[in-house]
Amino acid sequence: MPVETLREVELAYRYADLGEVRLHYVEAGEGPLVLLLHGFPQFWYEWRHQVPALVEAGFRVVAPDMRGYYLSDKQPGVRAYRVELLARDVERLILARGERTAEVVGHDWGDIVVRITAMRYPGRVGTLAILNGPHPARFLEELLSPMQLLRSSYTFFFYIPWLPEGVIRDGDFALLRKPGELRALLQRVEAPLLVIWGERNRFLSQRLAEPSHL
Repeated sequence: MPVETLREVELAYRYADLGEVRLHYVEAGEGPLVLLLHGFPQFWYEWRHQVPALVEAGFRVVAPDMRGYYLSDKQPGVRAYRVELLARDVERLILARGERTAEVVGHDWGDIVVRITAMRYPGRVGTLAILNGPHPARFLEELLSPMQLLRSSYTFFFYIPWLPEGVIRDGDFALLRKPGELRALLQRVEAPLLVIWGERNRFLSQRLAEPSHL
């Protein structure tokens, strides 16, 4: 089965009512549950190449749009998007799909949500796979270095009022079409963890893949 296309996979487009929010997700395959969490500013379609491969490997794949993204509920106010609420969404989604645990994969912002889910709900996460995502404590350590501070400087752009929204809307959202809690940070993830790191990452140093000293 070619991994470059979704056409060979029977996708189900569904919604899960989690109480506070309703999340849209796609589901495919049969077998042990694998949950895929996208990064910013993507949505479930980020995993279009991985879904067929995981289905072929014998997994049931669920790839949601996290709250605030694409077809999932958007809520007003920043506090509605606290990471502990996003982690609770993941825990509830696993249960909503009729499972007690799931193998969970996260990329970018999804990586943070995956780790916090494993810390807060250790019984729900069987194994974790992280794509180019450092442990939050390790990131804080490395951020003290001038080079990583420079690499991460783009994030400060999103703190400027109104400007980020204007830039993203420019050209009919052309930018989005281009390819491509302190206590919680100090907790350990007890589940088995696989970290996959791309050597050509322009924004995160490879040193971030190393274990935290905290």
